[in-house]
Amino acid sequence: MAERPLFILEMANNHMGDVAHGMALIRAMRDAVAGFDQFEFAFKLQFRDLDTYIHPPARGRADLKYVKRFEETRLSRGNFEALIAEMRACGFTPACTPFDEPSVQLIEELGVDVMKVASASFTDWPLLERVVRADKPVVASTATATLDEMDAVVSFFLHRARRLTLMHCVAEYPTPGDQLRLAQIDVLRERYPGVRIGYSTHEDPAATTPVMIAIAKGATVFEKHVALPTDKYAANAYSATPEQVRAWIAAAAQAMAMCGPAGRAESPASERESLESLRRGVFATRDITVGETLTPDALTIAFPPVPGQLTANERSKYVSHVAKGVIRAGTPVMRDAVTVTNHRDDVLRAVRAVKDLLRQASIVVPGKAELELSHHYGMDKFGQTGLTMITVVNREYCKKLLAMLPGQDHPEQYHHQKEETFVVLHGTMRLWLDGVERECGPGDVVTVARGVRHRFQAITGVVFEEISSTHQVQDSFYTDPAIGANPHRKTFLAYWM
Repeated sequence: MAERPLFILEMANNHMGDVAHGMALIRAMRDAVAGFDQFEFAFKLQFRDLDTYIHPPARGRADLKYVKRFEETRLSRGNFEALIAEMRACGFTPACTPFDEPSVQLIEELGVDVMKVASASFTDWPLLERVVRADKPVVASTATATLDEMDAVVSFFLHRARRLTLMHCVAEYPTPGDQLRLAQIDVLRERYPGVRIGYSTHEDPAATTPVMIAIAKGATVFEKHVALPTDKYAANAYSATPEQVRAWIAAAAQAMAMCGPAGRAESPASERESLESLRRGVFATRDITVGETLTPDALTIAFPPVPGQLTANERSKYVSHVAKGVIRAGTPVMRDAVTVTNHRDDVLRAVRAVKDLLRQASIVVPGKAELELSHHYGMDKFGQTGLTMITVVNREYCKKLLAMLPGQDHPEQYHHQKEETFVVLHGTMRLWLDGVERECGPGDVVTVARGVRHRFQAITGVVFEEISSTHQVQDSFYTDPAIGANPHRKTFLAYWM
């Protein structure tokens, strides 16, 4: 299926068993969606092999609503072929809902592009087994399905490498506005990030607000029942007329325009310029020489800035600015007057390398665990000297995961309050205890008593557990006093997974 938003117009039985009426409905909907080239459109039928679908004692029973409806609107194979040909001629992608296994076979034989699994069939496993063999994109509605049922169905299709779209749906015809439960779109998107999410509607066909909300929530596939009222055939309470469909699509287009592109959008230059004019500018408080790194003692930050001036927003502990030429006292520091080095790039590279190491080690990390980068001599030297710590729990006892990249060294330190035990999970490393070296690999266990000086060096990429008494913030003492004197030797990241 295309990645453009897809709108599925559901004919169901609204052809009324009359092929000419069905064709007129398709053509009317072609005109209704004309001009909305930002969207894809599919037209959908329903297939039932009535000779086997309806249990023999129930056939011909006028008191059984659905039986009567299905039998009155029966179409032949030739009728379906004609309707599908008309869909293609009108620019629609043909789609179909099979309610039994013979209907899946018919879908294959007629070359229908997309299969729909109705909410009533969502856990019809004999049908799903046949559907999955057809190797077509599948759109599945989820009305009344539990999370366990959805987990099972999603796993079923994804493990067989089938393209799946899940549709939030409420099976009330029509659905009152206060029963639409559109927040379920958020639930589906969060729970199934590898699955396309949509919205199948049964609300008042004149309503346009729900589709706008659904688009804002990230749905990209939409389904609506459609009908063509005539003197002979009336529309039901949940099927949209061509005029209502056009208003529905127009509202969707308006919502798309309001929401803008997916992902973090690039702001227009005019917006950026306006905001920059409200920021504080960086000014020199003394003469700054060529090649000098700009430090806080040589700068002041004040409003208003001038165009092209370095602003407070561009200053951080991860960014250094070096003067290209002399900057005079009292003058604004201009962006083109300094060379910029951004160590945030070093942080991102380090995080990516650590994540790769954890994947290689097949180690699962708690989803909300904070990551701590120890860069004792600066982030630019992290590849040589450093350590990554992930705190799992820190109570009366503490557990951390420690990761070191190949060749990385951790300088000598000791603790007054904490005793710790290391368990190597992956890779090999050298460990020194009070200057005595030993090599450790997976399964090795080493306890470090209070006051014992210890340092590490990764031979390969290594991951090991630290199990200890409570970790205290001021309880790490380094042999090199320069490390303890560096207030910027750690970087903490909450959103790194």
